[in-house]
Amino acid sequence: MIETQSWRHLCTLLKLAEMGAHRRTAKISTEYLARKLGISQQSASRHLIELDRKGWIKRTTTHEGCLIRITEAGVAELKKLYSNMRFLMEAAYPPSVTIEGIVFSGLGEGAYYVTRDPYRRQFIEKLGFDPYPGTLNLKLVTEYDVKTRSELEGYPAIEIEGFTNESRTFGPVKCYPAIIENRVKGALISAIRSHYDASVVEIIAPVCLRKHLTLKDGHKVKVEILTTP
Repeated sequence: MIETQSWRHLCTLLKLAEMGAHRRTAKISTEYLARKLGISQQSASRHLIELDRKGWIKRTTTHEGCLIRITEAGVAELKKLYSNMRFLMEAAYPPSVTIEGIVFSGLGEGAYYVTRDPYRRQFIEKLGFDPYPGTLNLKLVTEYDVKTRSELEGYPAIEIEGFTNESRTFGPVKCYPAIIENRVKGALISAIRSHYDASVVEIIAPVCLRKHLTLKDGHKVKVEILTTP
C-alpha cells in the first residue's frame, strides 16, 4: 500500500519526468512546477526539498530556477510504479477484494477441524502461522458481498490437502490470505466443512479474533482478501 505522502512524491516525480528530468538536467522553476501540479508554489518547493532529501532527485538552485535531474533511485521508483500499474491493468483478477460480514456464533466445530494435525501442519507451513483453535464466522448480508465471495472460487488459492484417518476422510481446504479489520493477518478458509452456504465465511488467524478485536455477535467486520498468495 502506498501512503499519501508517497503518492504526492510520485506525482511530482512523474511531472518532472514529463519535463525530461529523467533523461537530462532540466531547468524548472517552482512557479512553473506549481502550475503543472495545480498546487501552490510553496507546496511545490516543499515537494522538491522532500524529493531531494529522499535521494530521488538532484537539485541545484539558481537565480533563474532549479536545475533538476532525477537520480537512479528516482528512476527506479518510477519503474516500480510502472510495473505495479501494468500488473494491475493486465491482471486477470484484482490483487485484493474486500467483503463485510456480521459476526455470529457457529456450532463450535471450527476448533475441531482447525486443530487436526494434518491440517494444522499445513496451515503453519503454507500460511505462516499457527491458527487459533477456532474460526470467526461471518454472515454476508448484501448481494455484493455474497457475489464477491462466490467470485473468489475463480481466483488462485493456497491449497491445504485433505487426508484420511482411521475413522473418516477430511476434504481439501482452500485458503485466501486476508487482513481482518486492517489490523490482523489471517486467512479465509473454504470447504473446511460443508453445512454453511455461500453467505457464510470462516476466518482463521493466529489470535482469537473475537478477543483481540473485541468482537461480539452482531458486530460488522471488514475483511480484505488477498488474491495473489
